[in-house]
This record gives sequence, C-alpha cells and structure tokens, in this order.
Amino acid sequence: MSLYADFAPRRTAQIIADALAIGVTVVAVLVGVAVHNAIAVLGGVWAQLEDAGTGFEDTMGEIGGTLGDVPLIGGGIRAPFDAASDAGGSLADAGRTGQAAVETLATVAGIGVAFLPIAVVLLLWLWPRLRFAWRSAETRALLRLEDGERLLALRALDDARASELLRISPRALSGWRADEPQIVRALAALEARQYGVRLPDPGAATAR
Repeated sequence: MSLYADFAPRRTAQIIADALAIGVTVVAVLVGVAVHNAIAVLGGVWAQLEDAGTGFEDTMGEIGGTLGDVPLIGGGIRAPFDAASDAGGSLADAGRTGQAAVETLATVAGIGVAFLPIAVVLLLWLWPRLRFAWRSAETRALLRLEDGERLLALRALDDARASELLRISPRALSGWRADEPQIVRALAALEARQYGVRLPDPGAATAR
C-alpha cells in the first residue's frame, strides 16, 4: 500500500500535511502533560496536610500510650491524647482524599486539553489519508488487471467533469466504446491521477 502520491506536488503536500499533523499531535500531548503537572502541583498542599496529620496522630498516640501506663491515673490522662490522635488521623485522611481529587482533576484536564486538537487532526487528516491509501491501492490493483485501464476509463466517464472530458476528446464516450487507445489511456490517467497513481509506461508493460 502506497501512502503517497506518485506525483511530486501532491506528494510534497501530503508529506507536509503528515509532518504538521504529527507536530500538532506531539504539541497537544505536551500541553496536556503540562496542564496535568500544573494542576498536580496543588496536590502538594494536600500531601503536606496528610504528613502533618499523620505526624500529629503518631505523636499524640505515643504520648497517650506513655501516659496510659501511669498507674491509677493513666486511663484518665490518656483519653484526650487518644482523641487528638484520632483528629490527626482525620486530617491525614482528608489529605489523602484531597490528593486523589487533585490527581483526578489533573488527569481529566490534561486529557481534555490534548483531546480536542488530536480529535481535529484525526478527523481532518487521518481519515482522508487512510481513504487516499485505500483508493490508491484499489487503483493500483485495477491496473494489474488485463482490462484495468479500460475499467478506470469507464470510471472517469462517470466521475470526471465535462470540462475534463472535453480536454481529452469531444467524443470521449464514443472513443471509450470504440476502445481507442489514446482516449482510453487518457481517461484512465485522469481517473488514476485523482488517487495519486501514475499509469505505468506502456512500453514497460509490453516488454513484460
């Protein structure tokens, strides 16, 4: 399967379009990553909250555990520190929840920013390129048939504009019916060209 036309001007345009499409895709991905990273930085605040909560929870728990070992009065003294330790655990949980929320937001925003230009590229570039490659391959397959040029010429009679047919011959249909070589080949070349295919040299075909 050929991805590019046989004709230099169209092939150059296709190469430029491919390069632009790839460039837009790369830039879109980089911008999406940058947006993700910029939002993800906010998760650092929640990470600090988690660390502070965890540290406070551990410290209060250790103090409560130590004072709880004091005979007779240990149980009463320990209770406030256990409550404070629980509060620290709640802060740590809030920090973890905040980090998860920020990461989700960063991911959604990053994908959203990158998706739109990539979707436009896929719609305006990838589909036409795939269609061209498919039609070009189909045209080349027809040319390998014994009556390939005649079949392409028949398509040209249906697809081409009147002005294009007139440039070939004012009696293009009659010439095709009469199997006039020059008219058939000109019609086939007209049809093949729109799919980027150059007709093989008839001399080369004869030599084979």
